[in-house]
Amino acid sequence: MNELKFFHETPLQIRFNDVDVMGHVNNSVYQNYFDVARLRYFEDIFGYRMNWYENALVLVHIEIDFLKSVEMYDHVKALTKVYQLGNKSLRMEQRIVGNDPEDVRCVNRAVLSAFDYNEGKAVPLIEEWREKIKKYEKDISFE
Repeated sequence: MNELKFFHETPLQIRFNDVDVMGHVNNSVYQNYFDVARLRYFEDIFGYRMNWYENALVLVHIEIDFLKSVEMYDHVKALTKVYQLGNKSLRMEQRIVGNDPEDVRCVNRAVLSAFDYNEGKAVPLIEEWREKIKKYEKDISFE
């Protein structure tokens, strides 16, 4: 596992309907957990909720590695980090972990693009967003 340092975490609630007949969280549910944590990350970092009808960040690529199952009564949280900024996009890694951050259950790597809904196309990342991410992710050199 690469050595990213995570500053943001979101506690996750496992619901009864998240669990399949095998007794663990179904793989299709993990993306919901990552979505919740991703939204919380941006709300916390930017200080407001994105207006989805103007400029927003949209998911354009994801990959998920399932390492260890999550079961109904496990206490888990999502760790979230932006580790790369491009002109129009950013790269993010998220992990679902148990009480110990080394207890990694699942890893999500994603690419998000800045998108203008009025124009219907990708646009450069808003400079305010870029600066707030750089300030928050203080251990990464985004040059």
